[in-house]
Amino acid sequence: MDLEALSGAARTVTGTKQTAKAVANGQARHVFVARDAEERVVQPVLESCQEKNIPVTYVDSMEELGKACNIKVKAAMAAILTDA
Repeated sequence: MDLEALSGAARTVTGTKQTAKAVANGQARHVFVARDAEERVVQPVLESCQEKNIPVTYVDSMEELGKACNIKVKAAMAAILTDA
């Protein structure tokens, strides 16, 4: 899945805490992770995604992910939420 899907999605969350919460609650449909995000920050969420079979797409930089989320700051991760 590419960043255009994230930009055009009706329901999204941005940031590590919100993404982790969405994954834990079963609300995340697809997760995006910046390659330059700190490993110790994103690793627990990536493990949860693997356990729950949630697809993960890597983005080149936190700056690029922030732009795709329509925010003016960098983002380590974001997620597209389920429609329900």
